[in-house]
Amino acid sequence: MLKLMYITNRPEIAQIAESAGVDRIFVDMEFIGKDARQGGLDTVKCHHTVQDVVNIKHAVTKKEVLVRVNPIHAALPDYPSSEGEINAVIAAGADVIMLPYFKTAEEVRAFVRLVNGRAKTMLLLETPESVECVDEILTVDGVDEIHIGLNDLSLGYGMPFMFELLADGTVEALCLKFRKRDIIYGFGGIASIGKGMLPSEYVIKEHYRLGSTCAILSRSFCDTAKMQDIDEIKATFRNGVREIRALERECEQHSKFFFDNEKEVVRLVRRIYESLDADHE
Repeated sequence: MLKLMYITNRPEIAQIAESAGVDRIFVDMEFIGKDARQGGLDTVKCHHTVQDVVNIKHAVTKKEVLVRVNPIHAALPDYPSSEGEINAVIAAGADVIMLPYFKTAEEVRAFVRLVNGRAKTMLLLETPESVECVDEILTVDGVDEIHIGLNDLSLGYGMPFMFELLADGTVEALCLKFRKRDIIYGFGGIASIGKGMLPSEYVIKEHYRLGSTCAILSRSFCDTAKMQDIDEIKATFRNGVREIRALERECEQHSKFFFDNEKEVVRLVRRIYESLDADHE
């Protein structure tokens, strides 16, 4: 099953999401440079705080708290450096820390060094530059997971629709690289079943085809800023997650067939190779 993530800094919403089966509550502290590159777009810009991490950590009982920090940066006049920020979110209880908008392997090394094994590390690969040096990035020890950020990556390539990256093979090529390195990976976000410009069910099936294990529940899945009735929010989460899981059960049956076939091919090829090698001795 996909690990589903939902962005919120509201403890009551975090508890609803957890009860509905969401796997990670996502606190989003990123703000440095985000307005400049996404200005004018209807994207999620949260600028959550360390106190939000504390509040969410206290609100959930079983699920992981994921925190997106800012790109690697020096101290600002009114904000700590990456070192101070990462130390603060770890002290606040972050289980997973996500590094966004990096462009070099050196930034990834710095991030891993600053986390220093105190939390899981997740890279948000969302720049053309990071795609260009992805092979070097994948040699950095200490990276636990990678998530492909379709929105910013498509902006970086000048694409009008983020799912073009799914259609042109970019996502597939990256997933193959991650898989060969045995790194857990995911990509993009998903709406409720039947919703989204590219309906969610098509995206979920691609997750299974590509071996992805993680997805963000998009704002359109449940836009709590536009919903005042708490019972409506509960029903939206409960029904939405249930529909996603039902589709996933169908996907698992088909994807397991192909994964099992691949394993059997590897086994048979090795056996044939060994028999041929023995014949030549």
